[in-house]
Amino acid sequence: MLDMFFGQNEHEMEFMPIVPLGEDEMDDQEKNSIPSELPIVVLRNTVLFPNVVLPITVSRDKSVKAIAEAQKGDKWIGVVAQKDSTNDDPGTGDIYHIGTLAKVVKQIKMPDGNITIFIMGRMRFKIDSFSQSDPYLAAKVSYLEDIYPKEDASFDALMSSIKDYSEKIAQMSPNIPSEASIVLRNIEQQSFLMHFIASNISSKLTDKQALLEENDVQKRAERLFQLLQTELQLVELKNEITNKTRADIDKQQREYFLQQQMKSIREELGGDPNDREIKDLIKRAEEKKWTEGAKELFKKNIEKLERMHPSTPDYSVIYNHLDLMLDLPWGTYTEDSYDLKNAQNVLDDDHYGMEKIKDRILEYLAVLKLKGDMKSPILCFVGPPGIGKTSLGRSIANAIHRKYVRLSLGGLHDESELRGHRKTYIGAMPGRIIQSIRKIKSANPVFILDEIDKIGKDFRGDPSSALLEILDPEQNSTFYDNYLELEFDLSKVLFIATANSLSEIQPALRDRLEIIQLSGYSAEEKTEIAKRHLIPKQKEMHGLMKVPMKFADKVIVKLIQDYTRESGVRELDRIIAAMMRNMAKQVAMEEVVEKQVTPEFIETVLGKPKYTNDIYTKGHPTGVVVGLAWTSVGGDILFIETSLSRGKGGVTLTGNLGNVMKESATTALSYLKAHAADYGITYEQLEEMNVHVHVPEGAVPKDGPSAGITMFTSLASAFTGRKVKPYFAMTGEITLRGQVLPVGGIKEKMLAAKRAGIKDVILPAQNEKDVEEINKAYIKGMRFHYVTDVSQVLGLALAK
Repeated sequence: MLDMFFGQNEHEMEFMPIVPLGEDEMDDQEKNSIPSELPIVVLRNTVLFPNVVLPITVSRDKSVKAIAEAQKGDKWIGVVAQKDSTNDDPGTGDIYHIGTLAKVVKQIKMPDGNITIFIMGRMRFKIDSFSQSDPYLAAKVSYLEDIYPKEDASFDALMSSIKDYSEKIAQMSPNIPSEASIVLRNIEQQSFLMHFIASNISSKLTDKQALLEENDVQKRAERLFQLLQTELQLVELKNEITNKTRADIDKQQREYFLQQQMKSIREELGGDPNDREIKDLIKRAEEKKWTEGAKELFKKNIEKLERMHPSTPDYSVIYNHLDLMLDLPWGTYTEDSYDLKNAQNVLDDDHYGMEKIKDRILEYLAVLKLKGDMKSPILCFVGPPGIGKTSLGRSIANAIHRKYVRLSLGGLHDESELRGHRKTYIGAMPGRIIQSIRKIKSANPVFILDEIDKIGKDFRGDPSSALLEILDPEQNSTFYDNYLELEFDLSKVLFIATANSLSEIQPALRDRLEIIQLSGYSAEEKTEIAKRHLIPKQKEMHGLMKVPMKFADKVIVKLIQDYTRESGVRELDRIIAAMMRNMAKQVAMEEVVEKQVTPEFIETVLGKPKYTNDIYTKGHPTGVVVGLAWTSVGGDILFIETSLSRGKGGVTLTGNLGNVMKESATTALSYLKAHAADYGITYEQLEEMNVHVHVPEGAVPKDGPSAGITMFTSLASAFTGRKVKPYFAMTGEITLRGQVLPVGGIKEKMLAAKRAGIKDVILPAQNEKDVEEINKAYIKGMRFHYVTDVSQVLGLALAK
């Protein structure tokens, strides 16, 4: 822009506003006094014109010495401009050879040691030769005369237009004071008017130098008029942009002016921080192993960012997208460890038991070692809470030296949480899968998808359907995130899902998973886990590592049997923590801590036992049978009670039973009625007795196809008056023909029976193979009776 009269320009010396202090031409006496050899002062980014006064601050050594030399004589100096403003020590070839003779009007010494001088240009000269270059520049010069046009109306009209344009620019520019127009109107001499305007216009140095070098005053005025036209257009354009109107000039010229204005502002502020950010993005991109699609998208968005102003809303959206692309580990993989023995040791150290799962992981590593690469299978650990499904994933990562990341899917109901939001939405973010990969900075981590069976599904979406692509080895090499807008390769990721129940998983999703069932722990396994992991961990967490204390096996068994009823070890971990807190209090209060934990100490801290096996093992009234059930938290014990009362043969079922259990009870009663004579039951009993079947804990929903023989035994016991033998439990389904059908969850049910102190268990014959898979040590002391018909059940279970 035109900083007329009051603008500041940068050159070799910081200088103050260019002001008009006179417009008189040199007389003959003054011309005769000027020397033919002058000390030369070089200016940066500005040109001095005749009859214009310029205040400058001298800082360069050569310039200081040249001014000092001029002060010794008649104060004449030669002022020229340098070609390259970045050159701090310009030589004779780095300066223009046409400059302006100037006189030092006034000199002021500044507090910082620099010198501020006022110089007034007098006439133009041309350097013929340099007489010296050190300690300051000096040159022999010849002076140039202006060629004035003949008096005619065209030159006067041109000068009038120059004055009009200058006044118009001064009036339209908000940064120029109103007095500027008055100053312009009061300048009468045409050559001084041109020089004064040329000094203050914000054109390029080369344009100003061309004006100075022009001898023909007519042509000099025409060049200046062209510059003023350009300047006026720029001022008008700025006002139009300010008023939010479109400029009626060529688009390319407008963009050029805008870019030049932005460039000038950025230079004044020391550079644009956004440019530095963009350069940093480009530099980071050089190290990336881009796919062709990613490379093309990055280049396209960088070009958008360079054209965009940082204050626009889309700037941050594009910048964040580029930052995400750069943070993602494109083709960055950690090196897998193929030492199978070491991997087995890591898995054994972290987890006791789980042999089937450990063998599956070692098989995966073996194939990877032999083949070098394979599409990662999608493992799914299914089992009760607290048995180490999630922590097993971390152990796998440690065993094969991969990074570990976990994503909890419990309650997730929005598909965009996995696939990402489109950038058009406010608050758009990449999906949790891509965010996790970005955070871990590896394209082949062990990725735990926790609680996959608890994904929400409602009117807002079905995230489990989005998992179909993520968890398909044939598709996830081109996983598409809506925010990223690119395909990302997930085929090297080892996905491990965890769930408590398979029934809650969508069938199509379940088909993509390799299901590995984890059963609950036996008392023996829990004892080992407590000794190896839980007790050392809690001692460390409570600052008791240096305190000598021991937990005998019988003490741990007491904790397990009397204070827990679970398939996992979370509750056991909590009660051990409670004991550690009590010990920590004793240590902190400097009391005596027993080195051996005793059963008495356990009852002091935890209170009387919460659970007892007496309820399951002692004799019960007729009609009461112990059944075995499978739940999402492991095996459990339940009672089935039958009571008879006089009536008309009605049937009542209570206990919050599901449809399957109600059907089992109806089937059992129908079979009993059909074969009543075989069991000594009269027709009158069936017709005159109301039957009430109840399963205690009515607040807990109960359902499943494994209570058929238990229902039948309970009904038969009530009608025959024969009690069920103590220490007996059973599980199995019944048909109307009296066949006993196999059921699931055998291991969990047997461990629950073992915890409850059951000695004899009746099972369907087809479940014998399931019992054989259980470690014999876990079911030691238990007897199993395999049946195919319900008549066999009554012969085994009912007392004589």
